[in-house]
Amino acid sequence: MCTGKCSRCIGITLFPLAACAIVSNILLYFPNGQVLQLSEITDLVWFFHGILGAGILVILPAFMMLGAGGAGCCANRCGRPWAGAESSMLLSVVLAVLGFAGGAYCAVISSLGLIGGPLCDTGDGEYLYPFRNDTLEDNYLFNQTTWSICKEPENIILWNIVLFSILLAIGVIEAILCFIQVISGLTGFICGTCMRKRK
Repeated sequence: MCTGKCSRCIGITLFPLAACAIVSNILLYFPNGQVLQLSEITDLVWFFHGILGAGILVILPAFMMLGAGGAGCCANRCGRPWAGAESSMLLSVVLAVLGFAGGAYCAVISSLGLIGGPLCDTGDGEYLYPFRNDTLEDNYLFNQTTWSICKEPENIILWNIVLFSILLAIGVIEAILCFIQVISGLTGFICGTCMRKRK
C-alpha cells in the first residue's frame, strides 16, 4: 500500500476513535446520568485525557492525514515539482507525533484511573478514594466483593471501569496508528526526495 492510501486509512480511522474518546470522557462527569458537585467527581477526569489527549490532539493529525492521503502515492505526494511538498510531509509527521503523545497520555491517565478507583461516598456522606492505597494484588479490579463499599453514586465503580477501559483501549490504538503514520510519513518524505534526485 502506498503511503498516501495508508495515511488516508489511518486518518479515517482516527476520527471515530477521537469522537468516542471525547464522549467517554464527558460521560465520566455524569455517572449514571447524575449531576454531581465538582468536588464529588474523580480527580483524574479533570486531566481531560479523552477530550484533549485522545480527542483534540488526535483530530488535528487526522485532518492532515486525510489531506496527505488525498494527494496520492509516495512519488506523487513528495516528488511534486513545486516547493513545499516535503514541508507538508514533515508537518504530517510532526502532527502524527502529537497524536501519538495524545493517545499515550490518554492511555496513561486511564490506567491510573483504573488502578486507583473512583471517588465515592462510602456511606457516611463523605467522598473519598477507598481503593487508592491498595496493592496490585489486592486491587478492587480483581475483587468484586469490595465494590459494595461505594454507596453513592450508584454503580460508580462499574461506570468508571467501563469508561476508563474504553479510553485506555482508544488511547493505545490511536498511539499505534499515529506511530504507523510517523513511519509512513518519513517513508513518503524519503521516497519523494529520492524521486526528485532521480529526476
